[in-house]
Amino acid sequence: MDLFDWRKIAMNFDATKDLALPGDHAQTLDFCVHHWIQVAKEAIENRGRFHVALSGGSTPNAIYKKLSQPPFREQIDWTKVYLFWGDERSVPIDHPENNYSNSMQAGFNLLPIPSSQIFRMQAEEHIQEQAFLYESLLLQNVPNGQLDLVMLGMGEDGHTASLFPNTHALTVEDRWIIANYVPQKETWRMTFTYRTIQQARHIAIYVIGAQKAAIIKKIFAKESKEFWPIQKVGSKQHKALWILDHSASQLIINH
Repeated sequence: MDLFDWRKIAMNFDATKDLALPGDHAQTLDFCVHHWIQVAKEAIENRGRFHVALSGGSTPNAIYKKLSQPPFREQIDWTKVYLFWGDERSVPIDHPENNYSNSMQAGFNLLPIPSSQIFRMQAEEHIQEQAFLYESLLLQNVPNGQLDLVMLGMGEDGHTASLFPNTHALTVEDRWIIANYVPQKETWRMTFTYRTIQQARHIAIYVIGAQKAAIIKKIFAKESKEFWPIQKVGSKQHKALWILDHSASQLIINH
């Protein structure tokens, strides 16, 4: 076991949330990378493979960039890594907002992961049919649909993956992956449902930057009666690990 152990750093917040406060932006990014590597190594050691669902966004892309470079890239047997995505926009593969393309260009295209172990969401057309096909792919390749790690970000409206406020996906319980129409964006998205996220062995929520501080304060206020989709992430069996930098946590923690 490496000297780094995220479990010694994470703090219990409540029954469904653990909290990690590694420091400033750079320190938090390093923590995220080390956490990713530790979870991957444990999965490979225990089950012979690592199933991870990637997220779009600037922080995950920065994590991928670091993972693909020394000294981190040498720490994982990439031939045993299986890549999935937690959500995708209904845009072509060459679109600048395509999560798959951004993840690959951030670093995964530099790593020796077999192409047969990279499963992109094809959301650019026939998105409802494609959601069923992706659900089948997940269940065929991941025992019981239980991913080792689901990576998540959070929007300033409290959405995560493409589980947006007041959308159909928030109430779906019998599907793993669906096409979700997002009226506020006037578009469709393919997304994991809560069922898929909650099933994962590890759930990491990355929140970095002062622009997220206000909603973090609301979400972590135990007496709050407001609801944001991300609040349903995490369970007693599989707690969500919230990883916040100083800026994002400034209104809930005295540093």
